[in-house]
Amino acid sequence: MGDMKAEPVRRLPRAQRREQILATATKAFARNGFTATGLDDIATEAGVTRVILYRHFDSKTDLYEAVLDRFYVVLRDHVAEPVGGFTDASLDGLLKAAIAEPAGFRLMFVHSAREPEFKARAEHFRREMTEAAHLQISKVVGDQAWARWAAQLAPTAATEAIIAWLDAGQPDPDLAADRVRQVIAGVITAAAAGDNLDGRPATT
Repeated sequence: MGDMKAEPVRRLPRAQRREQILATATKAFARNGFTATGLDDIATEAGVTRVILYRHFDSKTDLYEAVLDRFYVVLRDHVAEPVGGFTDASLDGLLKAAIAEPAGFRLMFVHSAREPEFKARAEHFRREMTEAAHLQISKVVGDQAWARWAAQLAPTAATEAIIAWLDAGQPDPDLAADRVRQVIAGVITAAAAGDNLDGRPATT
């Protein structure tokens, strides 16, 4: 027999190939960061050539943005629009999104905020979460300065609690949402210290 040739890349429908590349890139960027991750590395992990990768994405920046867009859709699928604020259902949805896409969760809430090119986007999403939290917290915390403090802290506490849970190996998934809610309850309790139970400032 002559020289063995490399097996050709299996042809997949365009949408399926794009999803394969995005899933691989999500893990690679979450593992190594934007700067340290090369397109060649992603192409190799995805089992495609660099040429095929460039048929789907113009640049590494374009790919990273598409990865964030992809996880944003996952979030929207799991977290309802915050009409009533940052509720228990919001927390449950965040946890479900993290379970569905752990690498995407890390990328959105940890890594993208550290990348200069994507920091503004991460900050915009954080502002949305803070505003949703303030809608809810301002109803139960009488002092509005402390309500704003808690609204800033609660989304960060929730995402960090979920990341810590992922890092710990996802113990007791049925209890995880309740544990995260307890973390948020602690933030709200601290903000409301001195308030009456109905949320009005306590009088001396």
